Amino acid sequence: MRLAQHMAVASERVTATAIEATEFPDLSRSYRVMAVPKIVINDRVEFEGALPEAQFLDAVLRAVAPAGS
Repeated sequence: MRLAQHMAVASERVTATAIEATEFPDLSRSYRVMAVPKIVINDRVEFEGALPEAQFLDAVLRAVAPAGS
């Protein structure tokens, strides 16, 4: 989550929102949160747990790539 927040500070094209899963159970269920952190990028790419920076950036690039790429 920290890397996402840093990206949001660095670019106006990026937003990052942290949500406490226990405080928003309906939202947690809708995104099927089973572990934290649960990262969802553009509702296209999601993963649970901390990733190394290179893998996180790869996930961001997959999320913003045109469909079928």
